[in-house]
Amino acid sequence: MNTNNNQLFQRIAPDVKLGQRVRIFAFTNLYGCEVGDDVKIGAFVEIQKGASIGHRCKISSHSFLCEGVTLEDEVFIGHGVTFINDRFPRATNEEGQLQTESDWSCVPTVVKRGASIGSGATILCGVTIGERAIVGAGSVVTKNVPDGAIVAGNPARVLRRTGMVAAGVS
Repeated sequence: MNTNNNQLFQRIAPDVKLGQRVRIFAFTNLYGCEVGDDVKIGAFVEIQKGASIGHRCKISSHSFLCEGVTLEDEVFIGHGVTFINDRFPRATNEEGQLQTESDWSCVPTVVKRGASIGSGATILCGVTIGERAIVGAGSVVTKNVPDGAIVAGNPARVLRRTGMVAAGVS
């Protein structure tokens, strides 16, 4: 479970499913999510209900993983990465009342095994980031990223392939 003495500075809800040897640093907020074995979660990270984190992932500080995000095994999330789960976010519904969960639909996002997302990237909802793909720092991902691709920019575009998937390294 937690190997740090930061429990006073963590909010880990009782409904969180934590794997073995998970390291969680200070000022984190986890609720309703699942976290696999041997995961490292940096400071100032929020992981919301319905998010699923695979085994041996590293989530760097100041990142936000919202409802509907799935990280497969061995995924790297850089500092300050933000996931989005709503295509048309609004504060209020048609009647002018603050929105509730019944006023919108969560759009899931999947990050496949071994992918890496650079610091400051924003991942829009409904995309799949392929196995062993690399998303450059500061990129805005608006569409699917193929397996083994290196993407960067706003919007993120394929720059080249890593060769790792094609070479059978996975």
